[in-house]
Amino acid sequence: MSWKMPAETAPHERVWMAFPRKNTTLAESAADAETAYAAWSQVANTVVEFEPVTVVVDPTEAARARTMLASAVEIVEADLDDAWMRDIGPSFVTNDEGEIAAVSWTFNGWGAQEWAEWDNDRRIGRFVAAHAGVPVISSMLVQEGGAIHVDGEGTVLVTETVQLDPYRNPYATRETVEAELARTIGARKVIWVPRGLTRDYERFGTRGHVDMVATIPSPGTLLIHHQPNPEHPDHLVTRELREFFAGTTDAAGRSWNIVDLPAPDTIRDSEGFVDYSYINHLVVNGGVIACGYGEPAADARAAEILAEVYPGRRVVTIDAREILARGGGIHCITQQQPAVGSRA
Repeated sequence: MSWKMPAETAPHERVWMAFPRKNTTLAESAADAETAYAAWSQVANTVVEFEPVTVVVDPTEAARARTMLASAVEIVEADLDDAWMRDIGPSFVTNDEGEIAAVSWTFNGWGAQEWAEWDNDRRIGRFVAAHAGVPVISSMLVQEGGAIHVDGEGTVLVTETVQLDPYRNPYATRETVEAELARTIGARKVIWVPRGLTRDYERFGTRGHVDMVATIPSPGTLLIHHQPNPEHPDHLVTRELREFFAGTTDAAGRSWNIVDLPAPDTIRDSEGFVDYSYINHLVVNGGVIACGYGEPAADARAAEILAEVYPGRRVVTIDAREILARGGGIHCITQQQPAVGSRA
């Protein structure tokens, strides 16, 4: 049976999330933790205005979640380590008969990071599949949902420093990774992005997730992160990545229509250079949930670009700084489940 991962723009059955719980990366104080709970909750409560949302909640946080999440949000309980559903949850795929399955990748804490815990999170892919009532496609490939982007037509973006990370897949080659992506999500053309953003290689980074760098809003169009400030190391990184993408084609053999999505003006926080990226948005039914960074002009400019590349969808911007401070964005904490029969 041939499975294919639909584009994120295909109709959704729902969006899955996980609720934060106390761990190494949540917060250093109770007040700081509240900002994380609020940020995750705001995303869920906004997405549910567009489509159903199911949030996996650790039993220790069940009472809090029921207080902070909208009544329309479904809550299911399971033991968790962290709250990055894009990475710990499954990638949903469909076939020509309109059936849905869930690819359960192997998860090992973003390459066995010394601070990470994943004994519970590694089981969430199968838990979500069971609750969704769909079969599981098991994969020994160690990767996360934020490490791939697809166009629904067989093109897949990956990053050399993730799928070929020796702490994830020490024996993998490009050929073996491509074969597994073909088997599980219907990859026909794998584009090996050389690297991710600078901050992503620091202690709490993923070592190069592509969903901070580029996405495919429609077949043949590539939306890429642009850092215009030469003081930021990603200025050179994004320039080199743009040159790289310009030399690639998609599964249909098309050269990309490349659209730049500029970063906001802020280039530093208390930890160093930031990776504030508007690329890390979530497409929902009839809308786009965009990351905001407290800069009205820059946030509005990003929303305008998103509205142009996703015509007919309403763009809603949510302040994502508390999510980024913990290692990811709105795309990282969400995972879409396609509607029955979704192929577009």
